[in-house]
Amino acid sequence: MNLRIRELTEDDPTVISNAFQEQGWNKPVEQYQSYFAEQCRGARITLVAEVDGIFAGYVNVVWESYYPSFRELNIPEINDFNVLLKYRRMGIGSKLMDRAEELISERSEVAGIGVGIYSDYGNAQVLYVKRGYIPDGNGIHNGQRYIHYGENIAVDDDIILYFTKTLSPKNSG
Repeated sequence: MNLRIRELTEDDPTVISNAFQEQGWNKPVEQYQSYFAEQCRGARITLVAEVDGIFAGYVNVVWESYYPSFRELNIPEINDFNVLLKYRRMGIGSKLMDRAEELISERSEVAGIGVGIYSDYGNAQVLYVKRGYIPDGNGIHNGQRYIHYGENIAVDDDIILYFTKTLSPKNSG
């Protein structure tokens, strides 16, 4: 298996969208076109994984997080992390995370990440804990506000628990 991790290019959005559509996931081309535009502006880096030249997954580093706590503390966020089902359990996700953390360590001592709270996110929850991420202590967030005791909510992809990890300083020599 020849794994290559590189930055998103202008030619990737259709390829990525089609790959996810083949496994039944709706990931519109416009989403990745937006990622590319933000990458060109320096707001994010989208890392793409290829196995033997075929798209396998991606992850984003968002330099100014949408999550209030990370934004206030200037914590870059690892965001929208996806590996195609047929490429899971091959170490691709770990390699994407390694590279994302390496990029973050050039600017910050701390990386942030959010994960959904229901069972579809179980593998990601376990991966993040194994990599040393710990909950940030602020509870769950729905993309607009923190959720408090006694509130009735629909548990969906927008209900997120956020984690942080202290990174090793970038090797200076």
